[in-house]
Amino acid sequence: MKFKGFTDSETFTQIPDSFFRQLLNEIPEADELKVTLYALWRFEHMESRSRFLREQDFVEIVPEPGLTLEKAVQRGSLLQAQKNGAAFYFLNSPRGRAAAEAFAKDQRGEPERTVASTPPLERPNIFKLYEENIGPLTPLLADTLKDAEQTYPPEWVAEALKIAVKSNKRNWNYVEAILRRWKEEGHAKKQDRRDAKEHRGRDVTRKVEDFLKR
Repeated sequence: MKFKGFTDSETFTQIPDSFFRQLLNEIPEADELKVTLYALWRFEHMESRSRFLREQDFVEIVPEPGLTLEKAVQRGSLLQAQKNGAAFYFLNSPRGRAAAEAFAKDQRGEPERTVASTPPLERPNIFKLYEENIGPLTPLLADTLKDAEQTYPPEWVAEALKIAVKSNKRNWNYVEAILRRWKEEGHAKKQDRRDAKEHRGRDVTRKVEDFLKR
């Protein structure tokens, strides 16, 4: 299947320069290259202090990753620590080395990742959100949306579009009025977790209509 191209809504992974200066030319096999890149991607998006991967985490990239991981460890791109007969893999970076050393000294058994290390989900960009909720884009409106994407958090845009649709006000002026009001008056931490959604929806509609009359 042909790749459809990158999108504006993706997250990005930082790759160390030494990967391109040295490892890219030294890794001879595709499987080891895939495992190394996959590890860099997964580690980049982990939020827990204990950043490690197990062999089974690589199965979707290489069906039988054991031997390939050994090669990555021998090359020095990954570190391996053993505990209770299980292998755990760390990135060979200052943080990874410290984590592997602390792990090796820990006698409490297998550690737990406090935050799941699942890959990040792709977030719809502002153009996709607009077309799904309001209608087709024009070149002029596309420029307006680009500016809005730089001005407001994506969560605000998604929420403002949802409010506009629910209020049957399917136009960008209404959405932008909501965003401007939030920026000027404060988003109030999601209004204390949307204290009573229905009440808030009516209140937002009234305030936005007042805002548009200025």
